Amino acid sequence: MFKKSLYLVPALAAVLFSSACKNLGKDEFVKAPSGLEYKLYAQNAEGKYELKDPTKVDSAAYKEKIGKIMSFEMEYRNNKDSLLFSTRENAMPIQIKLMESPNKGSIEEAFLMLNEGDSAVFKINADTLFAKTFNTPLPPFIEKGSFLTFFVKSTNLQTEEEAMADYPKLMERRQKEMEARSAKQGPEDDKKIQEYIKENKLDAKKTESGIYYVITQPGTGANAKDGDTVSVKYKGTLLSGKEFDSSERNGGQPIEFPLGQNRVIKGWEEGIKQFNKGSKGILLIPSPQGYGAMAQGPDLPANSVLRFDVELVDIK
Repeated sequence: MFKKSLYLVPALAAVLFSSACKNLGKDEFVKAPSGLEYKLYAQNAEGKYELKDPTKVDSAAYKEKIGKIMSFEMEYRNNKDSLLFSTRENAMPIQIKLMESPNKGSIEEAFLMLNEGDSAVFKINADTLFAKTFNTPLPPFIEKGSFLTFFVKSTNLQTEEEAMADYPKLMERRQKEMEARSAKQGPEDDKKIQEYIKENKLDAKKTESGIYYVITQPGTGANAKDGDTVSVKYKGTLLSGKEFDSSERNGGQPIEFPLGQNRVIKGWEEGIKQFNKGSKGILLIPSPQGYGAMAQGPDLPANSVLRFDVELVDIK
């Protein structure tokens, strides 16, 4: 239910899959002294991608990039080639402040190797990435000791001021793209939900944005609202009944979060407001209000309609 899964980079483009570079990634990896494995590519005068000579590194240019913001189109996959994240599905490039890292073979080292317009394939140790860069536990669907493969294209290199000035434009473009996707996927999901409601004989109500909810046990007091901090026990399943998450996985303790601060998926932001303290019920969430077109690991495919059985334990 959290909006950003723990394994997502905080902040491959079509070009990485275009005919101009369809052979990218077939070359041998180069191994840096730090252990980082990589393949670097640059466009030639004809617009085709060619393998860069890793020995020809401009140290002055390398240092000049530190502190600047580089924009990337990117996807990364686990050791079983399952797609974990793609900026194409997120409809927005990643903007990252370039910095040196004390960690050997880090993603920070990888990003600094790129110049604007370059493309690359990097292999990053998953244990190091999550422990040192993300500061989160390794997700269960990523094997300990395995490597993640990143396919990256650098699209822009800017100062912080330039990047901040461009950010509203990127967000506006993303919003339009996501609205277009929602308009296409929403009706398909709504049909699935209505069929599910009928098959399971649920007394469901529909919110303005298309989220369905069922109150199975009334609570007391006013409904939760923006600004409240809520505690919720939950179980998340697909419409098939397959479970993908639950508070039981967190020791049976409710999760706590503030409403109205974009900390959770849209379906929860609106859906939890239909409940008051002590109430229990069901949320049926179309994929645009859930995790959208981005798969969230093997248990949660792209465009998944979600069911959450929830209990609003407390409102503060």
